[in-house]
Amino acid sequence: MLYSLARPLLFSFAPERAHELTLSLLKSAHKLGMMRQNVAAKPVMCMGIEFPNPVGLAAGLDKNGAYIDALAGLGFGFIEIGTITPRPQAGNPHPRLFRLPEAKAIINRMGFNNDGVDKLVENVKAAKFKGVLGINIGKNADTPVEKAVDDYLICLEKVYNYASYVTVNISSPNTKNLRSLQSGDALTELLDTLKTRQLELAEEHQHYVPIVLKVAPDLEAEDIEFIAKQLIQFKFDGLIVTNTTLSREGVEGLAYGDEAGGLSGQPVFEKSTACLAAFAQALKGQVPLIGVGGILAGEHAKAKKDAGASLVQVYSGLIYTGPTLIQDCVNAL
Repeated sequence: MLYSLARPLLFSFAPERAHELTLSLLKSAHKLGMMRQNVAAKPVMCMGIEFPNPVGLAAGLDKNGAYIDALAGLGFGFIEIGTITPRPQAGNPHPRLFRLPEAKAIINRMGFNNDGVDKLVENVKAAKFKGVLGINIGKNADTPVEKAVDDYLICLEKVYNYASYVTVNISSPNTKNLRSLQSGDALTELLDTLKTRQLELAEEHQHYVPIVLKVAPDLEAEDIEFIAKQLIQFKFDGLIVTNTTLSREGVEGLAYGDEAGGLSGQPVFEKSTACLAAFAQALKGQVPLIGVGGILAGEHAKAKKDAGASLVQVYSGLIYTGPTLIQDCVNAL
């Protein structure tokens, strides 16, 4: 109710300014004890972790882990922060975030803007949150794609002790050539190297932290089969399906509909859910799936579960629906 009243004001600001303002207001409300949404407990065991409920926050909203405690007050079963890179970077030039309210959609070309992995670790250490925290890692824009694995290793090593699970993001369309890591020898090398290092870190710290992959919805059937086989071969702990799409189906002719970047929100729902179902069939229950993309109501979360997801994540839907979306999805699941 409160969000429906606030949304017109927030939408009067440029999208990135509204994003920053919303997080600042949420943090202030949390400090004053005004922001607490009680969500029913519906525990789910996945990847060896007990999630209080199956509805999480997708990466991208809190890139630097600066708002973890405030976001936790909304009742998420888990929170994923990032994407983080080894070194700070400004991301792509402004404007780089666009609302398409007629389609309940967002286009972004942020480009992994973040304060660097060391700052994120500082923020995580300062947070009081004791729930399930995912940390999403990527590569710096100026790191050649042939050296990408080095950036992922740096981030994995630095966040390992502070994450409930680590997400390897190779599917953002806004870092040049990043999606090339989803195929061929590049994917094999990446998964093999990261899995080997994960097991070494587990031995060093006497604590196993699951590692999951995040993929794009713009995959062909043969891509899905290949990725599934690689995930099984290297015993990855989970798969997030999906990131944003390069397709413009559903936003043709709308203001900003032809802007470059990844499309999220309602138009990506069918595409991402079909991709999820295809991975579920290919993986045959051997790798847990997290469904994300176009969830704007509880029925959408239920559809992700029916397609094979053990957990779901929301982001763009929050912008259009508000925090009540979390409870609606928990109820539907």
